[in-house]
Amino acid sequence: MLLSGGLTSEAQQQKLFKIGWLAPGSASSSRSGPELFRREILKRAYIEGKNITFEYRYAENNFRRRSAVAAELIRLGVDVLVTPNTEGVLALKSATQTIPIVFYNVPDPVEAGLVDSLARPGGNITGFSSIAPVLAGKRLELLKDTIPKLTRVAVLWNPQRPSGEQQWKESQLPARALGLQLHSMEVTSAEKLAAAFKETVNARSAAIAIASSTLAVQNQIQIAELAAKYRLPAIYPREDFVVSGGLMSYGPDRNENYRRAAYYVDRILQGANPADLPVEQPMTFDLVINLKTAKTLGLAIPPIVLMRATRVIK
Repeated sequence: MLLSGGLTSEAQQQKLFKIGWLAPGSASSSRSGPELFRREILKRAYIEGKNITFEYRYAENNFRRRSAVAAELIRLGVDVLVTPNTEGVLALKSATQTIPIVFYNVPDPVEAGLVDSLARPGGNITGFSSIAPVLAGKRLELLKDTIPKLTRVAVLWNPQRPSGEQQWKESQLPARALGLQLHSMEVTSAEKLAAAFKETVNARSAAIAIASSTLAVQNQIQIAELAAKYRLPAIYPREDFVVSGGLMSYGPDRNENYRRAAYYVDRILQGANPADLPVEQPMTFDLVINLKTAKTLGLAIPPIVLMRATRVIK
């Protein structure tokens, strides 16, 4: 009996868990997310190929393909599904109500109908919220602090995505409090970016706030170049936009997203029920400023703003 028990324990320890990853974009544009998550999960006593393996699927920004690859991951018999955004979770939710789903960048999972509440998600879905709508006002405040005489700001958002509309709506009240007039810069594809920037200039907007979206992430270099071309100071949702030439960004620490997602996946693999794992919200935020871009724009960043920066690119 003791021998039998030892063999059973060893077999359990050697179980090969399979993680399914659904990325919204292409393999090239979505490379960093899966790799950062993989590093975090492998820090937790997992060895790839021995007790854990990963199945990556890419939706190529195509709604129909998103549903198809979600169904494909289900057929592979994965133990946990991971995806960043609302659209990915919705596709996975339509494909399964039993396999646990962990998200790490959903703006408002309650509003999107993904969970019952943040404290008690219910069902098979939980994760880490980006609280993007809440941060929309904070980015406007930082723009105003950087350019005190600013009165007109464009908000670049994607009306085809629920999170985009949420961020646009959440911008209204803070804008009024800051004395800012907003211009709705609605963009649904990369091909429409150039025309949108030209229209924004014609509307006499003097700066841009970029809403968090897959479209913006995958076209960050083009957006930064257009902002430079039209000499428009812009604030972005993530640090990589600033590394790509953008002026400044404010948002949650991205590494924290992947750490917490890995933590929840580990908890679930060890037997936790996602219905009982509260949806977490970010605790740390990064303000990143690119002084080279500021100089190109002829903009002097006030010392009070520089003092708040967590990283300055010189």
